[in-house]
Amino acid sequence: MRTDAEIRSEGLQILTSALGIVEAERFIVLLNRERFDYTKWRQTQWSGETVASLARRARALREQARKEAD
Repeated sequence: MRTDAEIRSEGLQILTSALGIVEAERFIVLLNRERFDYTKWRQTQWSGETVASLARRARALREQARKEAD
């Protein structure tokens, strides 16, 4: 089992690599600024979506990122 410090460190690395430093910090500030129930948000985040529709969206985003990189 990983320690809290290890989980925190990996989480920050993932956020930073996905969002960049500035937007990762903004995300953390947004979470801390408002009363936010992360568990409830996760339960409703993808309501109305299927695994297939999420996969299509992920493929589209990947293709868009590839085109922007070229």
